[in-house]
Amino acid sequence: MPDSLASALTVELFTIGTTPVTLMGLLRVMAILALAWWLSRAIRYGLSRAAARLPGMNEASVYTLGRVLHYVVITLGVVIGLSTIGVGFTNMAIIMGALGVGVGFGLQEMISNFVSGLIIMFEGSLKVGDFIELESGLFGEVREIRIRATQIVTNDNIDILVPNSQFVNGRVVNWTLGEVSRRIHVPFGVAYGTDKEQVRRVVLDAARGVDYTLTGVAGREPQVWFVKFGDSSLDFELIVWLQPDAVKRPSAVQATYLWEIHTALITHGIEIPFPQRDLHVKSLFGLAAAPARQWVERTSGPDASP
Repeated sequence: MPDSLASALTVELFTIGTTPVTLMGLLRVMAILALAWWLSRAIRYGLSRAAARLPGMNEASVYTLGRVLHYVVITLGVVIGLSTIGVGFTNMAIIMGALGVGVGFGLQEMISNFVSGLIIMFEGSLKVGDFIELESGLFGEVREIRIRATQIVTNDNIDILVPNSQFVNGRVVNWTLGEVSRRIHVPFGVAYGTDKEQVRRVVLDAARGVDYTLTGVAGREPQVWFVKFGDSSLDFELIVWLQPDAVKRPSAVQATYLWEIHTALITHGIEIPFPQRDLHVKSLFGLAAAPARQWVERTSGPDASP
């Protein structure tokens, strides 16, 4: 049995160039790749622990360094593993040529996503922890930048994988790229005839009472703008800067401010109008206005004929 097993492990399966490849050689390559994968995970784990212990370290930079080291270690593992079965640089050229043919036949998208992922990490325009908005209207926080796609987690805790090439070729709004504080516009309307100064005072008091409102920063105080004469209302906007932890919750923040504005307006007796239209009837079935009224009264009275 040992002799048969040894002979089975040394049987030539195929050749790369002039180099024969056996089952033993393939098992050796797989073991080296597994070791390289384990070493990569250990390095990334050590970097994450160091970043947690040192508050001054940039988490995004540590993540990028970990991913780059991961690719380097895996590449070295592949090279070393192939060298153990006698695959030299000449045979490596043959393998790369075969991979080039594969790319030409359908791996372009995978290579494009891989290169785009490297561009994203080195460029620094997109980092783990950033809150982004895509052209499709998707909001979410970047959780992980992988080889093929980037993992986005929405505020509803839904994981979405977006191909890396979309971040390079498409338009991406990064809400937390340069600064974590952001300003939002909250529209609302009041009835015609309402005192504008009262509206300003009431809404500003309501905004200051919301925990999301940024306070104590000169030039970033809440404001109320009168923006338009609407069809049924005087249209205003509450302009407010947000605390850093509120930037990643746009829908919840908008709903909170609308709730507080509505409560404040109702409390102070300020009317919130609903759409309405005035209908001016000049004629009815070819009759003048006054005769038309008489015709309506005559036909709708108790003595009206059927």
